[in-house]
Amino acid sequence: MSTPKPDQSPSTIADSTVLNKYKAAGEVSNSAIRKVIAACKEGAKIIDLCKIGDDALAGGLSTQYTKDKKLYKGSAYPTSVSVNQIVCHFAPSATDTNADQELKNGDVVRIQLGAHIDGFAAVAGDTIVVGASAESPVTGKKADAIAAAHYAAEAVQRLLKPGNRNMVVTEKVQQIAGAFGCKPIENMLCHEQKQNDLDGDKQIILNPAAEQRASFSSQEFAPYEVYLIDLYVTTGEGRTKASSLRTSIYKKTSVTYQLKTRVGRSAYSAASKQFGKFPFALRDCEDERTMRMGMIECSKMGVMQAFDVQEEKPSEAVAQVTFTALVTPGGVERITSGVSFDSSIVKSDKKIEDAEILKLLQTSPKIKKKPASKPAEPAK
Repeated sequence: MSTPKPDQSPSTIADSTVLNKYKAAGEVSNSAIRKVIAACKEGAKIIDLCKIGDDALAGGLSTQYTKDKKLYKGSAYPTSVSVNQIVCHFAPSATDTNADQELKNGDVVRIQLGAHIDGFAAVAGDTIVVGASAESPVTGKKADAIAAAHYAAEAVQRLLKPGNRNMVVTEKVQQIAGAFGCKPIENMLCHEQKQNDLDGDKQIILNPAAEQRASFSSQEFAPYEVYLIDLYVTTGEGRTKASSLRTSIYKKTSVTYQLKTRVGRSAYSAASKQFGKFPFALRDCEDERTMRMGMIECSKMGVMQAFDVQEEKPSEAVAQVTFTALVTPGGVERITSGVSFDSSIVKSDKKIEDAEILKLLQTSPKIKKKPASKPAEPAK
């Protein structure tokens, strides 16, 4: 796949060409995550599921914009499959611990992946329970977490409309999660997306610590912005810890530093050339062993961000919904999704009772056009 162009001018979805690239990337990501979800059967191995996702992304991208051979396109997030207490960022190589772990009925599985076309990315993440059906529904904490994440995501989509503010999203997500006995995971950020960058300046924090709430910047959503909504809720206290599983996802940062070791410089150069500023998995690198060694210095010096694997207590349930949203004058369009929420399969004994939130969820993500005002009649 082509490498990123060095000096691309920033573009927005006000341009139909950019809009179409976002939507095409969304189609690729949606198809890929649904293939992984369909393969999440009892006995399936995590590493095999990751390969299904990565192959689906590559295959889907190969059918997009085929006439422009130099167009930069590729993975915007490597397929990660995080099971039960492993919350996120588990994108193992074949030799990693738990890579060959087999799924069992009742396992809670969170899948995330993404594609980009010309640097315009669409990322999808969803949660399923292995073996769940109308005859064998999800109940208890698992159902509470999945329902909370679903309704919170629906609310976020409606709250991203132009003129609304990020801290209102924070408040409503916490209220919805609380209705199901859950909390958003602390310090998780949602970012405005830019071309070639998933971490734009505008941010939404879903469960800020006390000191963050006081210092976090209040920002207003505007037309033609794009947001990556990364929503995790837990039935626990809202805090996770780093897992003992090896880190395998990294991303280039904007920090500049003259690396001291040859292996560090080599790894940084190779990753920058192949992946730009998008997250990547070590398994996708040509020389994985050298890349892993080089990432030690790169992450220590801050030129690469390490996506450490996170875990929750085994007694708790965690659910994820991740999507890319387009903010337009006509409303908010969600261009990525996994499987549709099915209340006949996910049966929580809790529900939302707040009248204001129920009203919000009943509104459309679209914005109704105001009728044109009639011209004033001439004075008689």
